[in-house]
Amino acid sequence: MFLYKLEVLLADREVVLIVMGDSDEEVMNEAEMHLSKYYVVPPVIREIVLVEKKRANKGSAYVIEQK
Repeated sequence: MFLYKLEVLLADREVVLIVMGDSDEEVMNEAEMHLSKYYVVPPVIREIVLVEKKRANKGSAYVIEQK
């Protein structure tokens, strides 16, 4: 399993999403599903960019800076 850090460009904002999965394809599908569940009105997704991929081990983490 891997931890994926994704940057997602929506119609009106950018969000960072962390998803755990076995493959790039699985994670992209999961990202879209989580975004549609999170927002009351499913957002328009313009772009999803895989920024970083790490093996999911105890202590694995990402530092996310706010812009």
